[in-house]
Amino acid sequence: MPDRNDAALDFLMTRRSRPAKTLVAPAPDREQLTELLTAAARTPDHGMLVPFRFVILEKSAMPRLADLVTKAGTRLNKSAEDITKGRTQFEQSQLAVAVVESQKQSAKVPAIEQTYTAGAVCLSLLNAALAAGWGANWLSGWASHDAGFCAEAFDLKEGERIAGLIHIATEGPRPAERPRPALDTITRWVSE
Repeated sequence: MPDRNDAALDFLMTRRSRPAKTLVAPAPDREQLTELLTAAARTPDHGMLVPFRFVILEKSAMPRLADLVTKAGTRLNKSAEDITKGRTQFEQSQLAVAVVESQKQSAKVPAIEQTYTAGAVCLSLLNAALAAGWGANWLSGWASHDAGFCAEAFDLKEGERIAGLIHIATEGPRPAERPRPALDTITRWVSE
């Protein structure tokens, strides 16, 4: 029998993201965040290409980012409701990590696998934050898919994109458990 890590399995069976709007100060300091980033960077990475990087968004940067959302929303003719929702993500945030997908040229590793790695980094960072006792949430939002906003907000280069914005701070009210998929409806066993 393989060696079990029951604590890790219990965590994975009970983990629950915390709504970003319920996260409160304090957020992790640089040393605490470095530990979480180190865990996230251990994500499976075919070819060891490291097709991701981190942009740390501290509380003092949030007003500028919220204003950039308004600017982008106006340029894109977004509704007032969409702009407000986009702004709120930054206005309420204590700390966020933008996980940037930064693909590398490779004859061996398809682009889609590099995308999967960047997404896995988001989940690993989210889980590391939750396992360390922080509240955390993985968001994106319309602004994070706009090249103009991303270039100005995060200094993204051509070919880069946001895989996710991981908000991390102290857990506020715990959300109720939500329904999970019934495994028998999403699983198929192949025996031959």
